[in-house]
Amino acid sequence: MAHVSFTDLRNNLATHLDKVEADRTELVVTRQNHDPVVIVSLSEWEGMKETLHLLSTPENARHLRESIAQANAGKLVERELIEP
Repeated sequence: MAHVSFTDLRNNLATHLDKVEADRTELVVTRQNHDPVVIVSLSEWEGMKETLHLLSTPENARHLRESIAQANAGKLVERELIEP
């Protein structure tokens, strides 16, 4: 996880944002006398929110884990799309 000071971020904002976008990773920004903050791309943030939503109930989380285990075991069923 990359860390950068607020001053460095301010001086090189476009470069840092381009790297966050290209690498699809987070950037921790440190500031004096403040908690660090994290910068992530919007698509990564939306993916994290979706994952948290899907795992928010124990039953749904169990179902997802079971589905992943079945897929990893090769127990997949291929289906035709209703609409392409």
